[in-house]
Amino acid sequence: MFWCAFVILFLALGNELHLSHSTEVSVNNTENKLCLYANLMVNFSVTYEVGVNKSETVLFVLPENVTTEGSTCNNTTSTLKLGFGDGHSWVVEFTKDNKTYQVDSIVFTYNLNDSSIFTNSTSNETKSVTAKPRITNVGVDTYYSCKSENVQRVESVTQTLYDVTLQAFVTNGSKSDTDTVCAADLTSTTVAPTTTVITTAAPTSTPTLPTPTTGNYSIAPNFNSTACLMATFGLRIGFKQGDKVETINLVPSATNVSGACGVNSSNLILTSDTITIMFTFSNDSKKFYLHALNVTVKPATGADVFADNTNMSIWAAAVGSSYMCNKEQTLTVTQTLTLYTFKLRVQPFGVEKGEFATGHMRLSLEVQCIAENNG
Repeated sequence: MFWCAFVILFLALGNELHLSHSTEVSVNNTENKLCLYANLMVNFSVTYEVGVNKSETVLFVLPENVTTEGSTCNNTTSTLKLGFGDGHSWVVEFTKDNKTYQVDSIVFTYNLNDSSIFTNSTSNETKSVTAKPRITNVGVDTYYSCKSENVQRVESVTQTLYDVTLQAFVTNGSKSDTDTVCAADLTSTTVAPTTTVITTAAPTSTPTLPTPTTGNYSIAPNFNSTACLMATFGLRIGFKQGDKVETINLVPSATNVSGACGVNSSNLILTSDTITIMFTFSNDSKKFYLHALNVTVKPATGADVFADNTNMSIWAAAVGSSYMCNKEQTLTVTQTLTLYTFKLRVQPFGVEKGEFATGHMRLSLEVQCIAENNG
């Protein structure tokens, strides 16, 4: 298992994983008229080397105060370039045809020599990663709207976009009043009642695969701290490839662990060669629950499979407790992807002394999934 230490750095006030501010910018053309508008939130998670076989993961956000130098507006291509900090930038490239426009790429450039973010980095390089987000078919003279999280993982960088309002190729110098809503928001509105169904049953979903190996995963604020988030489970993913349903098991020994602990939100990110999954947990002061799942599967053949669900409220337990379910659970994330968990136990908040909260198990055959507390 590859273990990381985690440094949480917030570039604005607040101590939640998702901060309350947004970044709003306007770009004018040569006639000093609005041609490109953006109001959005972006979280960055970057893993970098701090020594031989040692890494740290830092979490930071796109700040409110950015520069737009280098942004351009043309008839069929436009560029939004946001500069911030010591040599960091976030660049969005747009193209347009007759009726629609799209985002072709997002290039995030970060300077490892910036010690205010990348503490103890052994490198002073400036690195770039290119993501290809699923922002397409935005109607000309409309703005792209997406409240849901859009997670992009490339190499050692995870970018999470949410609460996005974005319009390229603005006409007449005024932002449109009409929006093109992202598919994730439409799904969460129309399909939500059936996308977070959990059932407990004997493992009958994919009999050709062995039961997944149970992995032990934990997040600590730094190398010298005990865990602030703990989870153990076996995980299988079922996904549609055309007319077929494929399945794949997560292999703990070949999985990297990252994530972060916050006061009101914590996440666990598991990454292997074929699976990347981010669990986001929320804390409402009395109970915690799994709020969102973002999954990417890279099958041996066929296109990559993506699934996002940010409208969940499952695996709930009192803060200071752990949620446990030894039976197989079937969780429908979207219509194209399903998770199967085995011997699940999770505690994303209130971990003490690096141990799960313990309590008395209720000996009832009807109670298969329980929350254990400190007694």
